This record gives sequence, structure tokens and C-alpha cells, in this order.
Amino acid sequence: MCGFIGVYGPEGVDVAPEVYEGLLAIQHRGQDAAGITTFTKQFHVKKGFGLVREVFDEHNMPRLRGNLGLGHVRYPTVGTGTGEDAQPFHLTLPVGIAMAHNGNVTNFDDLVETHFNKSGTRLNSSCDLEVILMVFARSLSERLRPGEPVTPEDVFAAVKTVFKEVKGAYSVVATLPDLGMLCFRDPYGIKPITFGEKETDEGTWYACASESVVLDVTGYKRTIDLGPGEALLLTEDREIHRAKLGDKPHRPCIFELVYFARPDSMLDGISVYKTRTRFGHALAEQWEESGAPVPDVVMPIPDSSRDAAIAMATRLGVPYREGLIKNRYIGRTFIMPDQGSRQTSLRRKLNTIPLEFKDKKVLLVDDSIVRGNTSQRIVHMAREAGAAEVYMAVSSPPLVAPCPYGIDMASKTEFIASGRTNEEVAELIGVNYLLHLDRDRMNESARTGNPCIEKFCNACFTGDYPTGDITSDVLARIEGERSTAQRVFRFSEGGPDSAKEAGAKPKPKAEREPVS
Repeated sequence: MCGFIGVYGPEGVDVAPEVYEGLLAIQHRGQDAAGITTFTKQFHVKKGFGLVREVFDEHNMPRLRGNLGLGHVRYPTVGTGTGEDAQPFHLTLPVGIAMAHNGNVTNFDDLVETHFNKSGTRLNSSCDLEVILMVFARSLSERLRPGEPVTPEDVFAAVKTVFKEVKGAYSVVATLPDLGMLCFRDPYGIKPITFGEKETDEGTWYACASESVVLDVTGYKRTIDLGPGEALLLTEDREIHRAKLGDKPHRPCIFELVYFARPDSMLDGISVYKTRTRFGHALAEQWEESGAPVPDVVMPIPDSSRDAAIAMATRLGVPYREGLIKNRYIGRTFIMPDQGSRQTSLRRKLNTIPLEFKDKKVLLVDDSIVRGNTSQRIVHMAREAGAAEVYMAVSSPPLVAPCPYGIDMASKTEFIASGRTNEEVAELIGVNYLLHLDRDRMNESARTGNPCIEKFCNACFTGDYPTGDITSDVLARIEGERSTAQRVFRFSEGGPDSAKEAGAKPKPKAEREPVS
């Protein structure tokens, strides 16, 4: 899961500061690397490992000139996670193209064999965006006519080729300096993407982003949520061209609403905040119906479960309390590259207020349980703080299947709910009572925000993959790639375990070569 923003500003402005602000707003979607690419008469690129504020500074921002640019924050799910995988990517032939994406290509190996190995072309990275870019560029090249400009029809034909050849889930933004800015969304619309504009003294600005909050914080009005299989091209004359190029049913990812998106975002016209509130109401109703014990207090496991916890406490008529305090300078443990990082980060991330736990029956509310290690640790912290009993309500069903579409959900063997009963999971994480939100209630809570969406992608809860091309071999390959990415990431960051495995001494941070 990654985040991106593309900006097309008026003539004479530099969009890099705007792209930077947008990346700060979606830092939650990726903490591994960040990059910005702009264009004047040539592409200007800056990429690096780390958070946005660590990659960009007063020394490298001034050279990112031009009124056409895009930025990306990376969370590695495919590839080695090394510097070569940092986005955006760009090509200078057949025309200038820069591109960034959010998602995952599920037939990556097949595309590499078809478009690279058989032709003698070599990859610059192990990132799946490169094959999207290559398929798009080759298709566009085949339509070019000497002396004639690239047309919107040419671009849409190339996107249609991408939809035909590239499987998986992805939303993409691209800049074509001689033409404009392009956005498109995978045929099933699994990954979100939105488009907006704003008026300033300099003129009209346009932006495309993977979450609406990016547009909000930079002053844009959200005007278009791209549909499944839809492409939008903003040309140099500031004309907006749209084309529906796919015919698949819309299946947006529900885990965006459960966990990944910021609560102040709108996805396909659905408020993330209101949806999580509805999850909480549904959880409270299910809690009462199940005959679960009545708690003394309701507490969220911060941050993405807070809205559901408040709603649940209100519905149950039980006091809401903040008993777990989060260090906001620690990243999201779900997207840490490996289990060791998650455990270490958790110890730094949360602390208890014992007075809120002492001698109380505490109901903890979380958005999901994946491996169970985090839940187990938090329950232990609650008991250490003096809780008499600890219950847990989860605003999503048990996770039982890996996600091949760009969320590092772990393998089937790592899911704590896989092959276990609810009671067995409760015992493993150490709670007196455990309740997961019913899947039908979860989906109905989400659909309330936009009844036009018939179904959401529930693959991580069911193992039923909407694209219809996910086999056990595909899942095994993706799992292998993620394991490799985690090992390489730990080694590149000087991780002691990786260095030990590789028989090498990790470089001090100051000696590591920057990604530029």
C-alpha cells in the first residue's frame, strides 16, 4: 500500500512544494521511501529512504522545478525494497513519461518474461510499477506517427492495453510533459483514486491523489472519483478527457475503510470517519445480542479504532476512556517491514494510564487482528496496568487470507485466526471475551455511505479474490517476494539480523549511499 499525488499547475509555477505537502498528508500509507519528480525542459528527480521530511530539505527542493510533477510514499509489498524501487519512475522514450502507483501487480513475473527477458530489455528495479510503465510506453509507441502529436485517443488506447495485460489492483498517476497529466484505476476499482482542482491568483491548479485528504490539505475541491477501469487525461489546454475502458464490476477494498485510509478521507463518496462510526454502532449491537459481559469502560487501541470505540461506548451507555497513549513519532506497526520491527516499535509506541485500568472490566476496541502479537502485547499491558478483566471487540471479521493486491497481510500460516476458533484466538491473545464484527454488518455499514457500490473486495476475510486469477502459485510467489523484500530492507537499513545472515557488517547510517 503506497500513496501518491500528481499536480498540474499554471504556467510559471513550481509544484514541488505542493507535492511535498500532499505527501505529508499521506505519510501513513508508506514510511519506507519517498520521491518527487517534476519537469521543465527535463525531468528533475529526488528520491530517498525514510519519511518525507527526512528525504526532502532546503538543499534538494529548489532544483525540483516545473509546473508538472508527482510524488510518492512507498510501502514495499513487491520487490527488494532497495533504492532502485523508490518511485516515481520515468522514461524519456518514446515520449517523456513519469509515473507512480498504489497497488500490486499479480502477474509481475509473466510480464517481466514477456516485456523484458524475451526482448533483451533489462529492468532497472524489482518494482512492479516498472512493468506498468513499460506496457503503457510500448503500447503508446506503437501508435505514434512521425511528426504528429500524441492524442488523448492514443493515451487511452495505451491504458486499455495496460488493463488487458496487467493484472492485479492499482491506481496510477502519470505526467506526460508534451501532453499533460494522466490518472487511471484498475478494472475492478480496488484501489482508490481521486481528482480535484482549485483556483488561485496564478490560475487553475489540478491534482490527482490516492486519498482525498491530500486534496483537502492542499486546498483542492474533490471533483471526480475515478470509477473502475476509468482513465482521466488533463491536457496542456486544460481540457479534461475521460474514458471508461473496462467492463468489470466495482470491487473497492474494504480494508481501506477499516484501517488504511485517514478518517478525514472520502473514498468513492464514502466518509471513512462515518463508516468507522457505523462499524462501532454495529459492534455494540452485536455485542449486546451475543450476551457479552458488560464492561466498565470502553477504550480504543489508537488510532484507527477510535471512531468505532466512541460509537460503541455511546451505544452501550458505557464510559469512553483513553487508557492507551500513543507516541505519535512512531510509525504504524502494521506496515513495519518485519515482525521484529513491529514488536520493537510497539514497545516504543504505546503506554498505559494505570488509573484508567485499575480494577475495571475493560473493553478494548481494535480495527483488526492479523498475527495477534500486537493484541497479545496490548492485553498484557492492560493487565499489568491493573485491569480486572479484559475484553476485545474488533471492527472487522477475522482475517484468514493473504492480500495479493498491495496490503502486506502475511501468509496464511501467520494469521492467528487461520484454523482456530474464536475461543482459541481469545485464549491466545489473553482476553476474557472476544468479538469480531460480522462480515455482513461490516459491508452494510460501508455500503450505507454509497449504496451504488454493490460489493466490496472482502478477499482478506474470505479468500475469494474478485479478479479471478489468484491461484496458490500466485500467492506463494508474492509471499516469497515479500519475505525477500523484508530481508533486504533490514540489511539495507543496517538491521543486525540481516547482516548476521548475510555474513556482513552493516554500514553506519552516515556511510550508506543516499538514493537520489
